[in-house]
Amino acid sequence: MNEPPFRHDRAGTPAASWTPAIEALPVMGLPSDRRRLVVVGAHPDDETLGAGGLVHAAARAGWDVEVVSVTAGEGSHPHSPTHPPAELAGVRRRELREAAAVLAPAARVRCLDLPDGEVAAHGAEVVAALVEAVGTDGDDVVLCAPWRGDGHPDHEAVGRAAAVAAGRTDALLVEYAVWMWHWAGHTDVPWDRARRLVLDDAGQAAKRDAVAAHASQVRPLSPRPGDEVLLGADLLAHFDRPDEVLLLLDDPVDDDALDQVHVERPDPWQVDSPYERRKRAVTLASLPREHYRSGLEVGCSVGALAVDLAGRCDSLLAVDASPAAIDLARRRTSGVEHLAVRRARVPEEWPEGRFDLVSISEVGYFLSPRRLAEVVRLATAALADDGHLLLCHWRHQPVGWPLAGPAVHDAFLATGAPVLVEHQEPDFLLHVLGRPT
Repeated sequence: MNEPPFRHDRAGTPAASWTPAIEALPVMGLPSDRRRLVVVGAHPDDETLGAGGLVHAAARAGWDVEVVSVTAGEGSHPHSPTHPPAELAGVRRRELREAAAVLAPAARVRCLDLPDGEVAAHGAEVVAALVEAVGTDGDDVVLCAPWRGDGHPDHEAVGRAAAVAAGRTDALLVEYAVWMWHWAGHTDVPWDRARRLVLDDAGQAAKRDAVAAHASQVRPLSPRPGDEVLLGADLLAHFDRPDEVLLLLDDPVDDDALDQVHVERPDPWQVDSPYERRKRAVTLASLPREHYRSGLEVGCSVGALAVDLAGRCDSLLAVDASPAAIDLARRRTSGVEHLAVRRARVPEEWPEGRFDLVSISEVGYFLSPRRLAEVVRLATAALADDGHLLLCHWRHQPVGWPLAGPAVHDAFLATGAPVLVEHQEPDFLLHVLGRPT
């Protein structure tokens, strides 16, 4: 287990020393364009300490609230003579539910039961769980998570996972600190991106009651050595305030999952399998014209479809956001005439020009709903007047991403583009569309 760079049982920054800076922060309220809150903590009690007031305010405003704890917090008392980890996990799960019921009686509560102290090794699982919690309506969701700089490795791992999940779903990410208030100095805090949520009397009372519900943390488990109180009065003073500090960070998210897939496996999608070869054959047979002047393939991966499409185009540009995929595609396509392979992240780096053929295959569900809408706009605009848009996607739900293939195709069909070819199988869906009038 990685140890944090501080000790809960040693003196830290006094709570009162933060008051002037906190009181000077701009005040924020609940965003008017959101109606759902997903709050996640690394351990039961994180959500209450860092964002209990936000949870209470959202519930009172009629928001849908979900509370997720990544671990059961079974490692809080590693030397307890009375509570082995499995028993302590049960205690802390119960306290999580009790505290959430105080703050938001109708809230859904989940515990992922990942290993306490080892969250960093399970980042993909946390991302997948949070993407599932947010769903496809991320524009309606506030995702609240521990600050990525909080100093505790589990907190920071959950914060990074939440940032990735927010990027994939378009949820609004807000972050809260827990241990920062204990170890940090004034210059360690990103004050320029901090905001103050003011709690009324009911909010303060509910938060105090919710903190008290985490009895295993705020009171000794027993008088015996190893069962000492974890969160003493000095620590709790940081959270017994008439306000909460929330961080609105816009740091770029390094979501390298697809690049890692190509780093770890030179053929991650098994492009030479009978299924993939047949799917490419169906794709090529579905093209209404034998020949195209210029083509664009978005999301070329290792370049298998690019090789086939290049045989139907005077020139083809194949792009992918993954550096590893681009390296693999260049190897596969070496020597193929009229084919250029380039790294580009869409929609942000959409290639200039117009194309007779635009292919978007097995990549649409790796976009957030908002980014997919922009790709739909750009792809439609990039089509020549007599051009064709080729779409082919797996029909099932990719783990860790909000969209499935049918939703991707529906986004393109909603433009009113004429459907020239439609092909459906249990595992994949294919459309060829014309340019919308």
